[in-house]
Amino acid sequence: MITCVTDTPDVQQVLLGRRGVIEGARPGLICIDMSTISPSATKEIGKTLAAKGIKLIDAPVSGGQIGAIEGKLSIMMGGDKKDVERVRPIMEVMGRAVTYCGPLGSGQVTKLVNQVMVIHTIMSIAEGFAFAEKAGLDLETTLKVTSAGAAGSHSLKALGPKIIAGDFAPAFMVDLQQKDLRLVLEYADQLKQPLPGVALAKELLAVLQAQGRGRDGTQALVDVIRQLGQKRS
Repeated sequence: MITCVTDTPDVQQVLLGRRGVIEGARPGLICIDMSTISPSATKEIGKTLAAKGIKLIDAPVSGGQIGAIEGKLSIMMGGDKKDVERVRPIMEVMGRAVTYCGPLGSGQVTKLVNQVMVIHTIMSIAEGFAFAEKAGLDLETTLKVTSAGAAGSHSLKALGPKIIAGDFAPAFMVDLQQKDLRLVLEYADQLKQPLPGVALAKELLAVLQAQGRGRDGTQALVDVIRQLGQKRS
């Protein structure tokens, strides 16, 4: 059984709710949850399912819509290692990098680490382009040079051309990024690990949501940085 839904309450409803998986599953069933949700909740869901003889693997993904379509996702798996190896052939149909990260919940924590790094990359791209634009640089040339140097990244190559074209169609929506950053900050608070950069990025993305742009792609963050520059002109 594979699930991939939006947030923690959705997974709880599908797996544990009325007429959920837990009510009809036979002992020995392996549930693979590919949603990005709370690591703590994942562990609790796993305990509840285990009492009924049902096994849970957390397997959140990175790679976006294109990665899913092309079967090139990075899949981060947590749970009993024997169970993970049993389902690996199924996961390898969807992902080119299928990695065992540790006990149940480890996949979710790894995904949150990924989201911390991704949002900082997007933040740097947004600030870089806003800076280049205000300085009067040719953005196509700027993209070519930075992509070939130390600033180069998958995100820059994917999102840079979209920013130049004014294309804010989502590869990953602001609303979903905000959900992930909420999960990051909640878990970081449990760990007592400050993440000031994530907190700032979340506040800036909240500006887009306040403007009704929550369904835009995360590259729309560049517009918030541009707006800050306009206020100083």
